[in-house]
Amino acid sequence: MDGVFYGFAVLLFAAIILLVEGAYLWWGDTHGGGAQRIARRLRIMQDNGTRGGGERISILKQRRYSDAELLDRLLHRLAPARRVDSLLQQAGVKWSVAQFLAWSAGLLCAGLLLAQLWTVPWPIRAVIALAFLSIPYGMLRRARRLRLLKIEEQLPEAADFLARAMRAGHSFTNVLQMVGTELPEPLSGEFRTAHEELNYGVPMHEALSNLAVRIPLTDLRYLVIAVLVQREAGGNLAEILGNISQIIRARLKLVAQVRVLSAEGRMSAWILGLLPFAVMLTMTVTNPSYISVLWTDPTGIRMLWYGTGMIALGVLWLRKLIRIRV
Repeated sequence: MDGVFYGFAVLLFAAIILLVEGAYLWWGDTHGGGAQRIARRLRIMQDNGTRGGGERISILKQRRYSDAELLDRLLHRLAPARRVDSLLQQAGVKWSVAQFLAWSAGLLCAGLLLAQLWTVPWPIRAVIALAFLSIPYGMLRRARRLRLLKIEEQLPEAADFLARAMRAGHSFTNVLQMVGTELPEPLSGEFRTAHEELNYGVPMHEALSNLAVRIPLTDLRYLVIAVLVQREAGGNLAEILGNISQIIRARLKLVAQVRVLSAEGRMSAWILGLLPFAVMLTMTVTNPSYISVLWTDPTGIRMLWYGTGMIALGVLWLRKLIRIRV
């Protein structure tokens, strides 16, 4: 009896192991990374369009600035609204122009209310209100800068990918779709948008020009110019893209060396620019009667204006010294 029981236990254990292994192999063959890569390759070769989702562009080629129809038409007539929309696209955020303006107006009101709580002269209140007003714009500028830096780091890999795909015999339109599928974000999303524009019938020149407008990087413009010139004059596009990839890598290496050498100057600019304000804020909290002379006495007000002007001049001068274009 014991032998039968032990044999049954061993067979049951082996059956469970085989069942788990079979389930794992089935999952890997149908939903694993290799299966997904094969499915993506098949979709690319069939050329049935890019991956669906919210990234499809409007066939009217006009972005909405607001959900309200009247406000949308009004904003489309204003040149600053178009510049804000361009900044939103380059930053890669999902805001509309109306949302950006609403956040800016709300923070401006918050800054004005906060400034009313302090007994400071109106220029300082105006500075506080403008600081709050500029918060959304500053966030967008920072998001744009970080996104462009990430795209710039991905460009050499994208150029190599384009060169390899061209050597393999793929068409350039198909290569754009492959880049939009295989490479990581955010660069892949921009190439998918360019491929969708081509599918909608936009000429190649216009689609690539729109790509360069959405990504205002010199290296990408070189790549776009090389592709357009090759389409007009002919030549080995794969070799050209390989050379551009090497140039971009060399430039990024030089930029990194320049940033290391100028790190001390940047730190000095930050310290010298923020130290007076930090000291003034600390003295306002610890001894307000002592520091309030600066905005209650006419001589103190003049000293504030002179000090602010000299700080701005010094920061701009340091920025000019450490800003080295490569």
